[in-house]
Amino acid sequence: MTAAIIDGPIIDGKAFAEALRARIAIEAAKFEVHAGRKAGLAVVLVGEDPASQVYVRSKGKQTVACGMNSFEHRLPADCAEGALLDIVERLNADPAVDGILVQLPLPDHIDEQQVIAAINPDKDVDGFHVVNSGRLSVGLPGFVPCTPLGCLMLLKDRLGSLSGLDAVVIGRSNIVGKPMAALLLAESCTVTVTHSRTKDLADVVRRADIVVAAVGRAEMVKGDWIKPGACVIDVGINRLPPADGADKGRLVGDVDYASVAQVAGAITPVPGGVGPMTIAVLLRNTLVAAHRNAGIELDEAAL
Repeated sequence: MTAAIIDGPIIDGKAFAEALRARIAIEAAKFEVHAGRKAGLAVVLVGEDPASQVYVRSKGKQTVACGMNSFEHRLPADCAEGALLDIVERLNADPAVDGILVQLPLPDHIDEQQVIAAINPDKDVDGFHVVNSGRLSVGLPGFVPCTPLGCLMLLKDRLGSLSGLDAVVIGRSNIVGKPMAALLLAESCTVTVTHSRTKDLADVVRRADIVVAAVGRAEMVKGDWIKPGACVIDVGINRLPPADGADKGRLVGDVDYASVAQVAGAITPVPGGVGPMTIAVLLRNTLVAAHRNAGIELDEAAL
């Protein structure tokens, strides 16, 4: 890990992600020497959703910049589910591909869970396969979803040991909330997972040393919800309605940054906090997968 990247209470996820990618590039070059090939990430995009296209393009650029191969497969929005499953099966069998990512969301006529289940768990660098979810829950090596793992990296970089701290996770999704809770438990935190039916949510949040907000509601968490000095990780990204004739509204998180930053000991901004970590951790997971697939030792903790 790098030394803490701090500007007052702000946790600079963009700078941390940049440093992580630099370490990945060094280890990727070593892997290429030992394995005689580059690590490879395959991304499958179905349809032409603009946000997904931008995200996939960014993934490809950053993969190549870190010295790994990027393989892109694009399918029309009306493609048959079987065609997508055929591509996943070919990628499972391709020795040049270490990581497989099927960009979500998928069109309504395709069963996302069936597609995720078709990915080889050892190439599931998104960490969504039920096998990897199970490995995480019982403390076995596997792949962890990128966003919560990035959150954990930021927390440990800022706070050091998390042992004994009281953590509240707002949100219970399979992508962020549940794996985040499992990661915090593994760090010996006392963890509470809250959601839309939690009674007296503000009071529950107010006792936490660590707050991870991943509920998808713009600026829901207010400053008077936060214990003074708590560390707040804002996973949310929401676009507010345009104002004053602007083409786009401003991006905000699930946390009311202006009020929470006055109370918190540390906080991730939106944008520039958790967001940049997701792709960086995806590349980290791909490099880990490459080493495991090739039987080459890697000090994963160094990443």
